Amino acid sequence: MRIDAHQHYWMINRGDYGWITTELPELYRDYMPVDLEPLLNQHELDGSIIVQAAPTIEETNFILSIADQTSSVLGVVGWLDLFAADHREHYARFQRNPKFKGFRIMIQDMPDATRILEPAFVEALQGYAAEGVPVDLLLTSQQMEPVLELLRQVPNLHGVIDHLAKPPIHKNELGPWSHYLKEMSAFPGIYCKLSGMVTEADPEGWKKEDFVPYIRRVLEQFGPQRVMFGSDWPVCLLAAEYDEVMDILLHALPDSWSEHELERLFGTNAKEFYRL
Repeated sequence: MRIDAHQHYWMINRGDYGWITTELPELYRDYMPVDLEPLLNQHELDGSIIVQAAPTIEETNFILSIADQTSSVLGVVGWLDLFAADHREHYARFQRNPKFKGFRIMIQDMPDATRILEPAFVEALQGYAAEGVPVDLLLTSQQMEPVLELLRQVPNLHGVIDHLAKPPIHKNELGPWSHYLKEMSAFPGIYCKLSGMVTEADPEGWKKEDFVPYIRRVLEQFGPQRVMFGSDWPVCLLAAEYDEVMDILLHALPDSWSEHELERLFGTNAKEFYRL
């Protein structure tokens, strides 16, 4: 099974995508399965994981409704507010849908990332970790220190770092991103998505070589067993087409990789992580 482990669908008139504005004309339109499925077919992908694009319960309801009607949607990563007293009630309701596979913590949007270390938040995440619930972690390279501390307090988390934790590819800098990523990779339940890279590079002047050091560093630290391909479509369209995103990753892979390792990167790991 070949899987795109990270993509989004949205309908602008739903009104809760505060970050998608007319200043982003490439994104300021509806994106639905009819737009993505030809690309999945072109790259012989069996389906995808939809990840929430708005921090609302309504967003999770919306993408679950798409999943119910779309065979190419293999799983849904929704949203929960772990600071809210009723997050467990929402989780129980979402879980009744067989395509609901976990939720994402949007640390990137927090003005103060250390809030994730508040006792109530840590306790809530410890509860989900004890149940083995898949959790996506959206963060930037500037937020890696508190996230690393969170992992120390929830060492059994079944989690995946989205978009390599957004390293400063446009600056061609590896540290301290690489240091923190290595520390995070020491937790056996933590995976990393090779996704969202083109929007961290120079959007108009990137070259495939720009991404090689970052991709290779992730592969070195997480190995072929804990990495996943994700297109981050349609957000990637700000800097690259779907074909180019795929080419960037294929270009950076070691020549020594076997067919088995490629299968893990492009599907098996996502299937196991999200328990598809």
